[in-house]
Amino acid sequence: MDIPRKEHPKPQFERAAWMNLNGTWDFEIDNGRSGQARGMFAPEAKLAGKITVPFCPQSRLSGLEHKDFLYGVWYQRKFTLSQREIESRTVLHVGAADYCTTLYINGQLVGEHKGGYVSFSFDISKFVHIGENVVTIYVTDDERDRLIPRGKQSELFKSHNCDYTRTTGIWQTVWLEFMPRAAYIESARYFPDVFSHSLTIQAKLKGCGVLRATASYEGRVVGTAEAISRGGIATLNLNLSETHLWEVGCGRLYDLELRYGDDRVGSYFGLRSIRLDGMKFRINEKSVFQRLVLDQGFYPDGIYTAPTDADLERDIDLSLAMGFNGARLHQKIFEERFLYYCDKKGYIVWGEYPDWGLDHSYADCIYGMLPEWIEELERDFNHPSIIGWCPHNETWDQNGRKQFDEGVRLIYRVTKAVDPTRPCIDTSGNFHVETDIFDVHDYEQDPAVFKANYDRLMTERVLHDRFDKIQHYAGEPTFVSEYGGIGWSDDKDSWGYGTNPKTPEEFIERFRGLTDALLDNNRMFALCYTQLTDVEQEQNGLYTYAREPKFDPKIIYDILSRRAAIED
Repeated sequence: MDIPRKEHPKPQFERAAWMNLNGTWDFEIDNGRSGQARGMFAPEAKLAGKITVPFCPQSRLSGLEHKDFLYGVWYQRKFTLSQREIESRTVLHVGAADYCTTLYINGQLVGEHKGGYVSFSFDISKFVHIGENVVTIYVTDDERDRLIPRGKQSELFKSHNCDYTRTTGIWQTVWLEFMPRAAYIESARYFPDVFSHSLTIQAKLKGCGVLRATASYEGRVVGTAEAISRGGIATLNLNLSETHLWEVGCGRLYDLELRYGDDRVGSYFGLRSIRLDGMKFRINEKSVFQRLVLDQGFYPDGIYTAPTDADLERDIDLSLAMGFNGARLHQKIFEERFLYYCDKKGYIVWGEYPDWGLDHSYADCIYGMLPEWIEELERDFNHPSIIGWCPHNETWDQNGRKQFDEGVRLIYRVTKAVDPTRPCIDTSGNFHVETDIFDVHDYEQDPAVFKANYDRLMTERVLHDRFDKIQHYAGEPTFVSEYGGIGWSDDKDSWGYGTNPKTPEEFIERFRGLTDALLDNNRMFALCYTQLTDVEQEQNGLYTYAREPKFDPKIIYDILSRRAAIED
């Protein structure tokens, strides 16, 4: 059987014994959410249709392309386990399923997970047996619920403005993992130190044993360390005999093997440092100007899900070809394999939570995002490509109700507590409450006006901000984290910001003027252009939705790649 998206979903935490469950599943829509009462979790239940996992039912690649609202969906398939697999600790992983997931194995309830974007898992060891087993997954969703974050999924029947086709149910790989029962590695955090040429590993462990770590570079062993553990947490300091820095544009990675009893985990890490220094953002102590592009991670045929693994890598290559060195991963938590390619290529990214849909004027909105946001911080902590976090985007007041500032502040402080190694933007664009970086969004289309506005930051230390009556700039490091969005399309129903240029030359001239204004500003450490590709009706990308370039990539590259004023 041809298995879609057959690659290991966790390249940074990979065990040899695993089983990919992607492919054809039985499937049924349950908009009345009556399936549990009707016993659809039973192994003998017969679901009405078929679907191709891991593609959501709204997508063409799922085989369904059902675009209407889906409030409940059921999945079922069989899998076979051997005696050896049964003797292992058997864990079922779901890369992501939107929004609330209930898992049954052989008709027995295993557990639930709330959240549409982050990987989760269940230990199913006591529910499975030798031979044929049945997995049933039930997912509920409601994009119009104010406590359910939907990101850029449309809350209306059709896509509109900057909201697009919805994703319901499973949209990333489902897989089984087999590991030792007695002692195993639960998770590990990596703390690289470029100054001492070392890596500190903090591992969560189950059972007793000796934790051993071996680092290698291009096949050469460059460091080893070990520690005895009785379970719980073990810390290792691994000194490196060779120094190879992970840098922007050059993702030098060390291979890492972790062993604990009979457990073996393949991993990797990058040796790099990041810090804010006045108005500068330093990577390995060098002031690096971040030439970012807004990437929303939508695909015409797969919606949230890239059709192939190669498509993930291709999107990064398309960005690099135009001179960008990174991206804001906008209103979506991207899958781990995308981050793997970012790590390999030295492509810097900001991790963001898809918080749109939450009503931030109510205090209880934190319940809709905080648990999953913590899961995201923990899942992706080790990726060297992630250089900052942004839990919120444009937290507007709602229907006359003011944004609940303490909720934004709480999420910021939790982010800093879970990950003190990276800067955090509390809410990109508006309305800032407590933040390491004060960014703004500005779609002014006249380059002369745009430049004059931000030149004041250099001459008067005044940041141009259309929300200056609501939020206050206090001299924090800053950048324009959304600009441009210049429309370019023959589709009369499409849109971009401002009036579409009439010729390619006019487009390039506008792009150059807006971009030069930021590159030449010695108090800006970054820019972020909207956006990499068109997404449905929003056709302001530098590439079409099908990933075809609208302009010669070299022209864009030449504009972006010159030295910025703030760079060393």
